[in-house]
Amino acid sequence: MSPLVATEIRKPIAGDVPLARVLDDLAREGELSEKLDNRRVRCYACAHRCLINDGARGICQVRYNRGGTLFVPHGYVAALNPDPTEKKPFFHILPGSITLTFGMLGCDLHCQNCQNWDISQVMRDPNAEGAPSRVTPEQLVALAKGTGAQLIGSSYNEPLITSEWAIEIFKLAQPQGIRGIYVSNGNATREVLEFIRPYVVGYKIDLKTMQDKQYRKLGTPLQNVLDAIKMAKALGFWVEIVTLVIPGFNDSNAELMDAARFIRAVSPDIPWHVTAFHPDYKMTDADFTPASTLLRAAEIGQAAGLNYVYAGNLPGSVKNYENTSCPQCNTVLVERYAYRILRDKLTGKGVCPKCGEKIAGIWM
Repeated sequence: MSPLVATEIRKPIAGDVPLARVLDDLAREGELSEKLDNRRVRCYACAHRCLINDGARGICQVRYNRGGTLFVPHGYVAALNPDPTEKKPFFHILPGSITLTFGMLGCDLHCQNCQNWDISQVMRDPNAEGAPSRVTPEQLVALAKGTGAQLIGSSYNEPLITSEWAIEIFKLAQPQGIRGIYVSNGNATREVLEFIRPYVVGYKIDLKTMQDKQYRKLGTPLQNVLDAIKMAKALGFWVEIVTLVIPGFNDSNAELMDAARFIRAVSPDIPWHVTAFHPDYKMTDADFTPASTLLRAAEIGQAAGLNYVYAGNLPGSVKNYENTSCPQCNTVLVERYAYRILRDKLTGKGVCPKCGEKIAGIWM
């Protein structure tokens, strides 16, 4: 929890009460569900579409059935920080802006390299020690305004499984001129995307691998994520895609080209971020991703016909791949170093000042 918000919300709930019981008290009836016979419910928050019996939990462990009604997370955060929007990463939404970013607990996947496992795996892993802190939507919107945030984002854990809470916040933020974004694994349904669309402008999706067998080890079929990317684009979200390039897992030329070609087929204007892996959680014996691998991946993305390819997490070591350049005349339009904007010719305009090419994104 950021020190900035320590006085804004109550301290984490602690004590000898089991976390599951604490979270069950921090819940309300969910909207992304269907009531069925025998007090069962169908959940539509993610592509698992869990059929949940009375008294049971969904795969995410935080959406549960009580008496034939689905209850969902509400009224707390487990992480909260004002972040550069580039950190999400969104490179084509308001460069240099701040996104007040919150996360809750739980996830519908179980990635071995999760950097936020302390909150995402808290209901599965006894070593995860994330805890909820009570907060209201009004407090979060006031904090966003106080930090000068132009965006408010659901991230850190998987936002799809806490969509009712996020939208409650975003509904209050929108009239204040603060727009909503999601930082997601992309294991989405059409129902959840349509539910969030009126209040979410940007949707970042992880494309973790192009191998179905590998994706299933993480917790979902590859096709679910590919379908979500296509749906999100068709529904009008501004979509950016991230592939964490892990040595020996997804870094072959063939797999990177498969990913780039898929994105290109959806739209050449979707930004593709290839980012560096560092050992974490249950993958501490894997190698760090070298800059040479990110450069190779970025070159593959360009060769596949993508207009905007970025290499991240290794500032100063990835040539020009931190910058946004015009796909028509190659003029540098937004120059970056890590999350800092060094030069910006796009915000408020959205066109290349040299050739007049319209640059895809949200610039005002």
